[in-house]
Amino acid sequence: MVKILVVEDDKNLNKSICLFLAQKGFEAQGCYDGEEALDVLYKTSFDLVISDIMMPKVDGYKLLENVRKLDKSIPFIFMTAKEDFPSKQKGFNAGVDDYLVKPVDLQELYLRVNALLRRANINVEKKLVVGNFTMDVEEHMAYIGDEEVNFTTREFDIVFKFLSYPKKTFSRSQLMNEFWNPDSFTGTRTVDVYITKIREKLANCKDFEIVTVHGLGYKAVIAEKDEKSL
Repeated sequence: MVKILVVEDDKNLNKSICLFLAQKGFEAQGCYDGEEALDVLYKTSFDLVISDIMMPKVDGYKLLENVRKLDKSIPFIFMTAKEDFPSKQKGFNAGVDDYLVKPVDLQELYLRVNALLRRANINVEKKLVVGNFTMDVEEHMAYIGDEEVNFTTREFDIVFKFLSYPKKTFSRSQLMNEFWNPDSFTGTRTVDVYITKIREKLANCKDFEIVTVHGLGYKAVIAEKDEKSL
C-alpha cells in the first residue's frame, strides 16, 4: 500500500486529510510539525510527503531540504496559505514537486497525488502485474499464472513494496520499521528469514527476483523482457 506522510500543524485539517487519503486507499500518517516528521522519516520510508510551510520547530522549507538529502526522488507537495510568487519560487527552487494553496480542495489534492505517484513510477493500481506474476491488492492474493502463491499478509506487503519500487534497495532496518511492530523484540535477522521464505514461494517465478545487495539490504530486479509490465 502506498504510504503518505501528512505534515500539518492544524490537527483538525491533518486528521481530515489523513482520513480522506485512507478512504482513497492510501496509508496516511500525520505529523504536527517538521521536527516530528523528520524523526518519522528517518525511521520509516514513505512514498509521498504533503507538508505545510509555516510550522513550529522546523518549517516546510527546512523539512524539504532534509527530505531531499534522504531521498532526492520522493514526491513532495507543499500545501500552504502562502500564495505569493516569492514563496512559490522558493519552494520550487528547493525541490518541491507541487504547490497547493489553502483552502485545499481534497479532490484536487487526490488528483495531484496520483499524478505525482505515476510520474515517480510508484504503483497505485489495485493490481500489480509483472510478466506472469500478479498481485491483487483488494483480495490480498498473489498468483503465478493461475497458481496461487500462499503468502502471509506480511510477505505479501513486503513483495508489493519491492515491486512498487523495482531496483530500489531497502535496508533491513527500513523493512523492520515499516512491516513490524516497533515494540516487537525481533531483530533485523528476522527480515532475512522472511526473504528466504518469500524466495522459496517464488521459486517458479521467472519474471523477477529479490536480490541481496551486500551490506545494504534487498531489492527486486525485474527480468529485462518484463520491465514494461509495471
